[in-house]
Amino acid sequence: MTSRRTVISWISKAGAAALLAVLALTGCGNGSSAAEQSTGTQPPMREVELEQPQAKTAREFRDILIAVDPGHQSWAVDMSAPEPNAPGSSVMKAKATTGTVGTYSGIYEYELNLDVSLRLRDVLEDRGFSVLLTREDNETAISNAERAVLANEAGADVLLRIHANGSEDPAAAGALALVPSSENVYVGALADESARLAETVLTSYCAATGIENRGLQNNDTMTGINWSERPVAILEMGFMTNEHDDMAMADDAFRQRMAEGIADGLEAYFESGQ
Repeated sequence: MTSRRTVISWISKAGAAALLAVLALTGCGNGSSAAEQSTGTQPPMREVELEQPQAKTAREFRDILIAVDPGHQSWAVDMSAPEPNAPGSSVMKAKATTGTVGTYSGIYEYELNLDVSLRLRDVLEDRGFSVLLTREDNETAISNAERAVLANEAGADVLLRIHANGSEDPAAAGALALVPSSENVYVGALADESARLAETVLTSYCAATGIENRGLQNNDTMTGINWSERPVAILEMGFMTNEHDDMAMADDAFRQRMAEGIADGLEAYFESGQ
């Protein structure tokens, strides 16, 4: 095995005698005796310690599956047909909608949600997590109930739904998270863990982006929440009707910060224990 200490000869053995002879003729010797020069005695070889390349640390694999749901989908896909708001519910809601649109950027929410979700998947996979996206393009027809069921059947540990907000008040700004209440007759048992998931993600997201933290809100009317069998939360990343939030979320570098902030929160959630 090669030692970490590598010795490099600055002159070859074959050329040592010739070099000494030249030094002797020119008077540029190194102070050694004439006898040493005439016999071709070599000067001591310098040793240089070289750092060997370090082996790349293998990525840690975590036995955790995170379901990420990029909210809404293209207006070109007709998802107006109704579906039950919860298992066994008589309340019917449209399977999916297009969401809002950036007042200043002109970007559709479904496009923003997917782009951030794809970035989030890459960041999470780089950190060793497994990720399930409920959709990977804007044309796939998948309802809100079907998204939750997909996460359930895959055995996801959590379901995080990625959305952006809108308001008639252009001054409304900031990020918030929606979670089920403990009174929710369908998923009330998930309320506490869903709130812990939402708070951890929201806190990290706002810290990474500087977007105002508007806190958690209970909502028991969301189909994608009511069909979930896992801790579930909707992250509303910002208001697309607010100029500051909208233009920030339209920026490529800022979107990467958004994804990394969400990933930080998910990582913190799992590291603190389910």
